Amino acid sequence: MSSEAYPQGPAEADAGVVDRTPLRSLLFVPGTRTDWLPKARAAGADAAVLDLEDAVPAADKLAARARVADALARAAAPPEQTERMALFVRVNPLDDWAGAEELRAVVRPGLAGIVLPKVRSAQDVRLADRLLGWCEQEQGMPPGRVALVPLLETARGLREAYDIARAASRIAYLGALTAPGGDVERAVGYRWSPEGTETVALRSRVLLDVRAAGVPCPVSGLWTRVGDLPGLRAFAEQNRSLGYEGMMAIHPSHVPVINEVFSPSSAELARCAELITAVEAAQREGTGAVTFRGEMVDEAMAHTARLVLERHGA
Repeated sequence: MSSEAYPQGPAEADAGVVDRTPLRSLLFVPGTRTDWLPKARAAGADAAVLDLEDAVPAADKLAARARVADALARAAAPPEQTERMALFVRVNPLDDWAGAEELRAVVRPGLAGIVLPKVRSAQDVRLADRLLGWCEQEQGMPPGRVALVPLLETARGLREAYDIARAASRIAYLGALTAPGGDVERAVGYRWSPEGTETVALRSRVLLDVRAAGVPCPVSGLWTRVGDLPGLRAFAEQNRSLGYEGMMAIHPSHVPVINEVFSPSSAELARCAELITAVEAAQREGTGAVTFRGEMVDEAMAHTARLVLERHGA
């Protein structure tokens, strides 16, 4: 489906950039099992990704679409507002008008974002952005409200991560997902290992691309060994050390581990507060830098610490 095949939609850029909530954990839930959403919420997932693509057989896709639309309608109702878990939908690729109709069916109040699979280029993103703009207008939603999360599952998509990330201002949470045996492994040809050493360079390069493009809150993933929580923790810590801010997950038991890894500890928050105090005290005395816990720190470090405390409500 060509982007030229659809008329120009509302200009998202004219509406300004919508603030995106940082998400530590995005848990996949099959579109046929929306009754599992309470489990996702109980696990503490920041977001659930209702899957209409790989998790749903072809014969069940229309029924799953109806279930997902109903779940979104219920999420938008007032009783759900007190305990909010963001809801995303992974749609099928926008290769034809059936894909556009699927998008139209799920874009409604209650939807936080669309996860778009098999993204190959910026052109795919511009098409999705245009369609989303029309869907938002049809539903009376503010332009740009629905986030877009392109999945980089082809070699070309991974190589063009920077251009893809800049193609629409609604893009958020974009990163590299490197699960074993899936689309990315097949496209790149690496041999997956639990240590993840074969994909560190790939995840790092994609992260730099999306950061340079200004994408908020990049996330990574996936860890498919359901019972291997120590392995999950090591992989999540590796992603956090690279600079990712969250991960996608496939099982509720993974959510608490991911949330813990991507949240600063009380000791880290206390260190931030003490560092700020030390730098500001030095500044009042006319000194730009100061030794803090054996390290030389200055305003740059204090600024980073302030951002950490602001994001985590301290």
